[in-house]
Amino acid sequence: MSYNIAVIEGHGIGPEVVAAAIKVLQTVGKTHGFDFTFKKVAAGGNAIDAFGVPLPEESVKACLDSDSVLLGAVGGPKWDTLPGHLRPEKALLGIRKELGLYANIRPARLLPELKDACPLKKEVADAGFDMIVVRELTGGMYFGESGRREGKHGPEAYDTECYSEMEIERIGVTAFELARTRSKKLISIDKANVLESSRLWREVMHRLAQRYPDVTLTDMLVDNAAMQLVRNPKQFDVAVTSNMFGDILTDEASQITGSIGLLPSASLGETKRGMYEPIHGSAPDIAGQDKANPIATILSCAMMLRMSFGQNEAAQEIEAAVSRVLAKGLRTADIAAPGEAALPCSAMTKAILEELK
Repeated sequence: MSYNIAVIEGHGIGPEVVAAAIKVLQTVGKTHGFDFTFKKVAAGGNAIDAFGVPLPEESVKACLDSDSVLLGAVGGPKWDTLPGHLRPEKALLGIRKELGLYANIRPARLLPELKDACPLKKEVADAGFDMIVVRELTGGMYFGESGRREGKHGPEAYDTECYSEMEIERIGVTAFELARTRSKKLISIDKANVLESSRLWREVMHRLAQRYPDVTLTDMLVDNAAMQLVRNPKQFDVAVTSNMFGDILTDEASQITGSIGLLPSASLGETKRGMYEPIHGSAPDIAGQDKANPIATILSCAMMLRMSFGQNEAAQEIEAAVSRVLAKGLRTADIAAPGEAALPCSAMTKAILEELK
């Protein structure tokens, strides 16, 4: 068995964490009798530099021809002054749209070994939490009409939040089905007291709930959800929300696990092909210094093995290897306690590889 992986290394620490993840995939593949063909794809800043656009057609084709996509991180100060349609982040939006990846699955779990890295009160951290946020990925403000115009008080800019019933229903089905495999509890996060798009969101979620009588649905306003994440994260199991709200809330959730460098994600659509990436950014301030945490990207590969390829045993081995390394007290700089020795990215990768072998 061989899998074709389109690889978008990206910028900043992207190439470093992707290189670590590829080594892990190759190692676990040898153990389980499958291998990989990796094809580097230009997208984001390097595509802008080489081709003048963030996502060339040949890059889209390479992703469509792959079994899945592995992404590092995109963006950086070099391209910050470009107009919106030429920024590196446009490559991500384009890939999601072209591949039909409308569901972003972001788990956030506080590992027992990292309770001391959690910034919450000790009693909250001791209780632990294990949640999954299902974020709608191809609708909402990121894809709505936007622009600039002359207003009453001079130049103004606008971005439009728009959702169709179809877009809400398909992400809702994804979340309800996921909730069925866990505690059968689903929290739908919106802003229905203010936004018309959220009122439609809530209507559709309630209608879907009638098809899933075994799942308990709870509504929660997004501002309350932001508060509850730091007050009592254990109450969350599966949550579903819009593109913009999901982007913000999952960054918050990452911090209470100890570091954004720990959280993986999967972007999925109607086919088994997905895009797998850490939720962190390109961190240009530490790029090329061997300081990055590779764990989020490595765990994203575990999600790829499980969700796109059905290689559950291999995925579990990667997750167990990461847990054992952390249990030994090995830490990268982002999760090390003050005064505690921190491993470079390469050494953390080596430690995980040793556990796999």
